[in-house]
Parts: sequence; C-alpha cells; structure tokens
Amino acid sequence: MSIEAIELHRVEVPLVRPFETSFGRETVREALLVRVRTDAGDGWAECVAGRDPFYSSEYVDGAASVIERYFAPALLGRALPAAADPSRVGVPLASSVAPALSFVAGHRMAKAALEAAVLDAELRAQGRSMGEAFGAVREWVDCGVSVGIADSVDELLDEVAGYVEQGYRRIKLKIKPGWDLVPVGAVRELLGPRGLLQVDANTAYTAADIPLLASFDALDLLLIEQPFAEEDLATHVLLAEASETPVCLDESILDTRTAVDALDRGACSIVNIKPGRMGGYLEALRVHDACVALDAPVWCGGMLETGIGRAANVALAALPGFSLPGDTSASSRYYAEDLTEPFELGDGEHRGRLRVPTGPGTGVTVREELVREWATHAAVTLRG
Repeated sequence: MSIEAIELHRVEVPLVRPFETSFGRETVREALLVRVRTDAGDGWAECVAGRDPFYSSEYVDGAASVIERYFAPALLGRALPAAADPSRVGVPLASSVAPALSFVAGHRMAKAALEAAVLDAELRAQGRSMGEAFGAVREWVDCGVSVGIADSVDELLDEVAGYVEQGYRRIKLKIKPGWDLVPVGAVRELLGPRGLLQVDANTAYTAADIPLLASFDALDLLLIEQPFAEEDLATHVLLAEASETPVCLDESILDTRTAVDALDRGACSIVNIKPGRMGGYLEALRVHDACVALDAPVWCGGMLETGIGRAANVALAALPGFSLPGDTSASSRYYAEDLTEPFELGDGEHRGRLRVPTGPGTGVTVREELVREWATHAAVTLRG
C-alpha cells in the first residue's frame, strides 16, 4: 500500500449540553477529520485536539498546520521507513507512520490522527476490524460517563440521575477548587455505596490541597484522576502516600516510558489511556501491554470524540487490561446527530455497554453529507 493523498476536513458539531471542566466550557466540538487515500482504499480518523490550547498545548489550527507543512510531505510520495516491530498488529504501513514523523517534536495528536487514518485504510484493505487487530477479548465494553461542572448541585444531581437511568456503569465527575467535596458527596449519596464513582481534576490542584484531596477517602471513589500538573510526578507520589484513594494519571502519560516511570515511582496505580495523547493507537497498545505486565489497571479516556474516534476507542477498550469502565459513552451523551451511525447503549445483560464494531477498520461509515454540512473551512487535499 502507498499513501496517495491526505484530506483535512474541519467541522463543528453541536453538543447536546455544554461541557465544563477546570480549564473551560465547550458548547460545540470543533474537530479536525483526516481522510487518507491509498491505492487500496481510504481511511478516516479524528484528531482529538481541541479548539484552544487549554487542555494541552495542541489545538485544531496547529494540528492542521503541522500536517500540511511537515507531516503530509513526509508521508506522500515517499518510501516510508520500516517499523521496528510491526508484528503486534500486522499493519506495516500504519506502523511506519510514527517513525516517518518522528523528526517533528511533539504534536502527538496530529501524529495519532494520521496513524489512525492509515490504520483504518490498511485494516479495511485486509478485511480485519480494529478489535481483531488489537487483540480484543470482549464483544461489549462497559461504559462510564464523564459529567462536567454544573451551575448548581441540584442541576448536577439531575444530570447524573439521568445517566444512571440510562444504565451507565460508572460516573466520573469533573472537579476544581471550590467544586469538589460538596458536589461529589452529593453524588455519592445519590448513587449509594455500591455505585462506581471517580473524579477528574485536570491538573487544577497544588500540593497545598493534598489534605483536602485525601479527604475524598471517605467517599469510596474508584480513583482520583490527574489532580496536579502533568510534569509534577513528585506531588502525585505525595498524594498517593497520603490517601487510600487510588491516583490515576492522564495528562502525564505520553507514552510507554512515562507510564512505566510513573508506576515505578508510585505516582499512580491506574493509567488512563488516550491514544491521541500518546501519538496513536499502536503506542496505546504498547502502554496497555506494559501496564498489564505491571498489574496496573487501565481504562480508555475520552476527548468528546464523534463516532469516528469513538469506534476506535471502543475497540481498544475491549482489550484485557481495560478492567475499569472508560469514557466511551453513547453518541447521544454528546451529540443529537453523530458523524457515523450512532453508538447506543445495550439493554438486558448488556445494559450500560457498547458493542465493539466488527466491520473492517473502525467498522463504521462516515456520513460525508454531514461532514460537508458542518464544515467550517473548505476541505484541503494534499498530494505528493
């Protein structure tokens, strides 16, 4: 296979309700979609960078620019370097993307989008699903839901009650200073002692807050996610020593090396795997394998993905190490209409779960008419 063209599509997808975290409030998902055209067929992927560089240093305009200026010329019309070990998934073309783009520092989300699009195209040509290629062991995955910061505790409780009624198996609450113990305590009371509950701070706290964060022990949480700055492993170690609640890292985990280092130091005992943050699904698989070897649970984080990114995440979450429900929510959690056929929660014994797609590649079909309708910029086609 060879890459013949790369298309960039900028779209804006309305959210069904605003989503607020410690670093901002979103009412739409501005997404960069990547379509790779090869001599054996096409593949689609979604870049998880946000509109603004608030969650991370990457953002949509920057991702589009680095693809146009640096990554596309490195991939188009060139013989790509062979991957060191493509045997894990059996996708030599997709495995060669990361080595070909390694001359650019960072920009993992843009790199991940290109690798995922090539992976989709290659697996479609092979007639294999992502779940099969990754090594999925489940046909259905347990789903959690991420709940943003609300205007009031009553509003938060109404929202959470709705998700419980829909069958979600775990609730994750976004927190920040001033919005933490009271709302989390109220939700714990609503869920009862057996409801799965965790919190996500998105780096909003400092070492001075360790006593407050340790007091979450009384609420029997699954974990507390990324309370301190991504570079600050030392303070995460202090919290882990002061608290019985497991510490999970998100923003700090960039690849297999940083995951193993954080676990070895005791900065965390659980890892949130986000392929976009790690530079792609192939690196995410390596992080998964390393965590399994260290007996550290992992779960799949979310970045407000449409069905394009959600399909690949669901396939990843079906691997054996993903023992905790992830943020792989149904399409309706975020969107009235999705860019693919909607992901819907199962019922009966599969209540609160999503089915892993079984079709080739991501197993979903991009609704190109919606890509055109929701476009915010003219599509860009890059050729060698």
